[in-house]
Amino acid sequence: MTDILMPALSPTMEEGILAKWLVKVGDSVRSGDVIAEIETDKATMEVEAVDEGVVEALLVAEGTEGVKVNTPIARLSGEGGPPAATPAPPQPVAAPAPRSLDPAVEKAALEKGSERIFASPLARRLAAERGLDLATLTGSGPHGRIIRADVEAAAAAPPARPVRVEAPAPALMSTPAPSLAQLGYPDDSYTLVPLDGMRRTVARRLTESARDIPHFPLTIDVEIDALLAARARINGLLEPRGIKVSVNDLVIKAAALALKQVPEANASFTHEGIALHRHADISMAVAVEGGLITPILRRAEQKGLADIALEAKDLAERARTRKLKPEEFQGGTFSISNLGMFGIRQFGSIINPPQGAILSVGAGEARAVIRDGQVVSRTLMTVTLTCDHRVIDGAIGARWLAAFRALIEDPVTMIV
Repeated sequence: MTDILMPALSPTMEEGILAKWLVKVGDSVRSGDVIAEIETDKATMEVEAVDEGVVEALLVAEGTEGVKVNTPIARLSGEGGPPAATPAPPQPVAAPAPRSLDPAVEKAALEKGSERIFASPLARRLAAERGLDLATLTGSGPHGRIIRADVEAAAAAPPARPVRVEAPAPALMSTPAPSLAQLGYPDDSYTLVPLDGMRRTVARRLTESARDIPHFPLTIDVEIDALLAARARINGLLEPRGIKVSVNDLVIKAAALALKQVPEANASFTHEGIALHRHADISMAVAVEGGLITPILRRAEQKGLADIALEAKDLAERARTRKLKPEEFQGGTFSISNLGMFGIRQFGSIINPPQGAILSVGAGEARAVIRDGQVVSRTLMTVTLTCDHRVIDGAIGARWLAAFRALIEDPVTMIV
């Protein structure tokens, strides 16, 4: 018997919803077959079988919420594929010939506590032959699955130096949060909406970010009259192709180019050192039901405005239906949050770790300004750059904002 466990489909996933079974009792499955759809804190994703056999039982019903990671969700009977090799008979003098792991031993070798290690059958066999512990490997396959290339890379790598691990600090005593009744709210005075996985994760990560990251804001106003005029001309040219560039698309492009001009701002703080990213992978905040998700436009500095417009629209639509793949919302280098469409003039955002900064974009509005001693009307947009002070100090942040402003106020520089 082999239990199929609720997989961790993203680094922040603690539990999920078993949305749909794609197999039934009695079906034969092979490694790699899609067997279910899982709603995580970020998206709805397909789950692949990592073992072969016949579905004996579906242990969790469709639509079940709050299924913890590593909880058994189905059970397979039997093992697919060829039987394990028979060991050579023992010899009185020579050492026993090497043999393949039988299913029971192999299963035990792939368990670490209650955490299942996902690996392809070939990767398991190669790891056993080369004496590698799969628990020490990082998978590069779908959903972190360990594949042949990971085992071969580990076998070829030099031995790692021992790392000193310090004991964790003792946990502080915490007082349970008071209930609504204890806070003075009668039971019939409110409607309680349970926290789903996304809302819990967003609350936890933003609390950690605001508490643990030393951050500071830098705010400037930028004139966008030239940008609006350029956008109108660009959309006129793109209209036959059915493409429409938004102000936010232009902001994404300007932010990406500014990151290339000031590469110190395209950075992340890690305990191994400061990571200076080679490309501007821009995360754009998208509000979805139950929370927030940040799909990523990879290498935005290399993309044209039409491509950015099409990709941003596609990512936003799939984010709202939770159809993003993990690689489409994990690993950005810089975030943009735009509330201008809601009429918000100015705001500051919480940093999206491990990124070093996030740009908050307000609404463009006509304001009276003084130019050459005269009061004139200009369309201004207020932006706030929130910086991780461990990575981006005030001077770096100011230089990035200056580069961003120059690109926004003279948009022709974005395409030359």
